[in-house]
Amino acid sequence: MTPGPAGSLRVLVTGASGLLGSAVARLLVAQGHAVRTFQRRPAAVPGATDVLGAMTDPAALARAVAGVDAVIHLAAKVSFAGDPAEFVAVNVDGTAALLDAARTAGVRDVVFVSSPSVAHHGMAIAGAGAEPADPARARGEYARTKAAAELLALAADAPDFRVTAIRPHIVWGPGDTQLVERVVDRARRRRLPLLDDGAALIDTTYIDNAAAAIVAGLHRMDHAHGQALVVTNGQPRTVGELIGGICRAAGVPEPAWHVPGRVARVAGGLIEAAWRVRPGRDEPPMTRFLAEQLSTAHWFDQRHTREVLDWTPAVSIDEGLARLAAHYRR
Repeated sequence: MTPGPAGSLRVLVTGASGLLGSAVARLLVAQGHAVRTFQRRPAAVPGATDVLGAMTDPAALARAVAGVDAVIHLAAKVSFAGDPAEFVAVNVDGTAALLDAARTAGVRDVVFVSSPSVAHHGMAIAGAGAEPADPARARGEYARTKAAAELLALAADAPDFRVTAIRPHIVWGPGDTQLVERVVDRARRRRLPLLDDGAALIDTTYIDNAAAAIVAGLHRMDHAHGQALVVTNGQPRTVGELIGGICRAAGVPEPAWHVPGRVARVAGGLIEAAWRVRPGRDEPPMTRFLAEQLSTAHWFDQRHTREVLDWTPAVSIDEGLARLAAHYRR
């Protein structure tokens, strides 16, 4: 892998075909780093070199980490439903294999991109920091396996192999298929309810801010290693306000019907059970975890994160919604 300019790093970004991974890779390229990406299909990040492979292939992982200084690990199985064994294979076993390959290859620094859901137990979160990851109590296969993987990653932290975990919360922006496009599609078909009148207060993270914070984790590894840090815009909005803003940006009707949160949680549990017997072609319309997320507060104290990373969000929620509206106008 050819080094970049003096002072630059050779960085591997896993999962760069996704919204956040590609944003991280583009930012690293813009900063002058030599970037290699690793994922199952081409990421097509200008200025970066693709290595194709799966997190379940140790030989491919060894090729990917050869000659790099640092790894930013975003690749994961992300879904509200699915075979538990697949989540374990990609999120837990894949992370363990990547850590082993990176350590063997002499990699110095690893940024593990995690999620606040690893410490979520179904209750409201109001002004908390990064509580310890808890696989036993996390909700859903994704959160449970990401929690186990985060524990593995942080346990590997050492003076000559530094690891930090960055947990961006609800990342969104133009091109987002996980939140924005699902909201827009369901609102267009008038199948998007508000739970408990959309009153829950939640933090989210605009895509550019999330990417910048993750890259800051790499640059501030002296201060960040051994820690988990939650990243958000630090501008809590109600669920109703955020969803309404996305709908207005996309020019689709805002939700006009309401469902009690407790009813949605029961329905979500029943849908999950049915999905396990006969999975649909897309994500289930509701799960217990999703109902909890939409009906309970989730906002975080960002003071420690910003101090450790020496970072503040550059794009406000309102500016992000304006950029989203411009994206849909195009």
